[in-house]
Amino acid sequence: QLQIMESGGGLVQPGGSLRLACAASGFSLDDYAMAWFRQAPGQEREGVACVSWSDDSTHYSASAEGRFTISRDNANHLVYLEMSNLSPEDTADYYCATQLGLVCRHSSGADWKLWPTAAGTYWGQGTQVTVST
Repeated sequence: QLQIMESGGGLVQPGGSLRLACAASGFSLDDYAMAWFRQAPGQEREGVACVSWSDDSTHYSASAEGRFTISRDNANHLVYLEMSNLSPEDTADYYCATQLGLVCRHSSGADWKLWPTAAGTYWGQGTQVTVST
């Protein structure tokens, strides 16, 4: 059975940093494109960052660019999302996901940011991040 598990969420002050981790069972996340999404209360789930398998290329949302870093730890079979300079607007539940594909952006036009509404997306249970004083 395929499972995705996120960890590392918590309460952090504005300007602080946090590292989220994504692990999996039932498949090796080393072999697929993996992405992080977030969903704030009353908001739609949105893409934050994605890392392809084929060339480890990374992709970020405009709000994440320059502050967040997605990376792989293949030795420990993890995918990280390192977040810095956090603001209250970053408060959300953060989810790790995959479609068991190799790339974040396919030549057909399929894009990782569409995974929330696409069939065949596998999700973790989420980890809560709260940025507040």
